[in-house]
Amino acid sequence: MIEAPWHAGEQEAQRRAGTAEHMAEIGSKVVRDFMPDQHRQFFEQLPFIVVGSLDRDQRPWASILAGMPGFVTSPHPKRLEIEANAIPGDPLADALEVHQTLGILGIELPTRRRNRMNGHIVARDEAGFAVHVRESFGNCPQYIQRRDYTAFVPTSVHVEAFAGLPQEASALVRRADTMFVASAAAREDNRFSVDVSHRGGQPGFLGIDRDGAIVVPDFRGNGFFQTIGNLLALPRAGLLIPDFATGDLLQVTGTAEVVWDGPEVDAFPGAQRLWKVKVQSGRWLRGAFPLRFGEAELSPRSLAVGVYPDRHART
Repeated sequence: MIEAPWHAGEQEAQRRAGTAEHMAEIGSKVVRDFMPDQHRQFFEQLPFIVVGSLDRDQRPWASILAGMPGFVTSPHPKRLEIEANAIPGDPLADALEVHQTLGILGIELPTRRRNRMNGHIVARDEAGFAVHVRESFGNCPQYIQRRDYTAFVPTSVHVEAFAGLPQEASALVRRADTMFVASAAAREDNRFSVDVSHRGGQPGFLGIDRDGAIVVPDFRGNGFFQTIGNLLALPRAGLLIPDFATGDLLQVTGTAEVVWDGPEVDAFPGAQRLWKVKVQSGRWLRGAFPLRFGEAELSPRSLAVGVYPDRHART
């Protein structure tokens, strides 16, 4: 176990949310510096993983790597090996170098299971890369929409880069029920720790405010506050929104702001706080997600919370 798993940003977020005392007691019990066998086996059965990375300007990006089950293996509890490379045009390609830090999320949509692992790259070749485990922990199935796998199709990727959020991207944000977020914080050794997580809700749970920032509700969760803690330490975030109907992936990165209370939070049913991402750069990875899925079955927890209050007010 890790004796002191929470950095200063996480501790501040926990304090503000009233979970600090509890997290101080259980932190070393839930965050490990190795992967238990159950997590190792879980990653090995997945057809895709989500990866968080930093580019050379220390901007977070969230990405997807996919392959037939078995493309991820764990030869021992401190190592995860991924036989895959970044999608062409994805900023992850430049981050896949030895010593670079990554956040990795294993998520299985048909079962609503997920586990997270953060570490750094220790080996790299043409086939893929290996990551040394620094942190490993499980997550509950809250807000994960269940989707069954239906097909694995060949991809032909077309990349479209942009600065501000284009109209088509705004439309996907407003109808999405699933999003992934990459964030980071500086460690005591002057290296970064990168994390990637999942957010979900009913279609329309994400919003776009009057200034064009993407608004993300923070619903009741596990109280760890890794993402918000990172945003307090390094106010930047990378978002990835898959279009499950087309296989397109929307990637954006930008500055982040946490809204702890006030009328914006009060107006959002179920939100305990909000955070916003002002998009600075992004891209469409057209046709990049090779998996196809059946219809979504919304999580009971997603159905218990609301959507962005004025999502019908703007086009």
